[in-house]
Amino acid sequence: MKSAGKETRFFGKNLVSHLQVRDLGVDLDEFHLREIDLDVAPGEYFVILGPTGGGKTVLLETIAGLHRPRRGRILVGGEEITAIPPERRGVGFVYQDYALFPHLNVAQNIGFGLKLRREERAVVERRVDEMGRLLSIDHLFHRRPGTLSGGEQQRTALARALVVEPRLLLLDEPLSALDPSTREGLQRELARLQRKLGTTTLHVTHDFEEAVALGDRVAILDEGRIVQVGSPEDVFRKPASEFVARFVGVRNVFRGDLCPGGDGYKLLVLDGAQIAVVTELTGRVHASIRPEDIFVFQEPLRSSVRNSFRGRIVEITDRGMLVYVTVRVPSEFTCVITRRSLEEMALRKGLEINIAFKASAVHIF
Repeated sequence: MKSAGKETRFFGKNLVSHLQVRDLGVDLDEFHLREIDLDVAPGEYFVILGPTGGGKTVLLETIAGLHRPRRGRILVGGEEITAIPPERRGVGFVYQDYALFPHLNVAQNIGFGLKLRREERAVVERRVDEMGRLLSIDHLFHRRPGTLSGGEQQRTALARALVVEPRLLLLDEPLSALDPSTREGLQRELARLQRKLGTTTLHVTHDFEEAVALGDRVAILDEGRIVQVGSPEDVFRKPASEFVARFVGVRNVFRGDLCPGGDGYKLLVLDGAQIAVVTELTGRVHASIRPEDIFVFQEPLRSSVRNSFRGRIVEITDRGMLVYVTVRVPSEFTCVITRRSLEEMALRKGLEINIAFKASAVHIF
């Protein structure tokens, strides 16, 4: 989204703040956050990605002030907020279950935080009206949360968080409870809001496609530790560990030995295959190849592609418009093709087929 660094004002107040987390440690019964270091640039949309139970929500709640850290510091806009009560941190929080007040209508829910601040009635009405129009929910102001769709509830929760002009917006899996069509629409809405407001945002999810669509940068959190930070392209194309590779859907992860090759290439020696790769590393290594980088052909490929193998299809997994085809070389490689390609090539389990991929498509770590 490339929003970092822009100066955006809404309701006349600067919403752009720098989030810094330094050596954060949190102990909660049997779960621990360890040595968390984060820098979220002013106006950046930063995504924390990780499996269920990895610590994503605990991290957000600690930043919001709901858990007291055992060690470390949290700063927003250069101000340390580690010991400041939640209501004084200037942080907006949207939970995945929305947490709307069922006895209040949409307008009252949106304006709740402003009333707590004892803003004048005219100010509350004006800001609620502006936020309602911004999120296209002003026609729902008279409705109670129980009568709203999931997408309408989520927009109301976002409006309530943003109307108080937070220095930092925290989103806890905001799209996970929505159906695919509504989720896609809200994803576009979040991107639009980010372009419009530029609010520094920390969004947690377990969906890497969501992270790619929204994040300026991504951090991978596993078992209470951040294991990789980078652009979505870097994280998904160049995972730093086997865990990250498998979590972001690489599927093809190998361990083998590097040997000298020729023409600037090295050879990765696997069980039954030698793969040409480009790397400065030596010795025993991991390698990953994304499924979409492996081409499938009925006949041997005549091209400059360095890696070409013939194998037998051992599994076909239907995922709707896309199909995953696993080919044993004897090492097993998983490729992704369209349903149309599957039908045109008449692929089936047990059929011999050719696969090929570039040396540059192999990430060595």
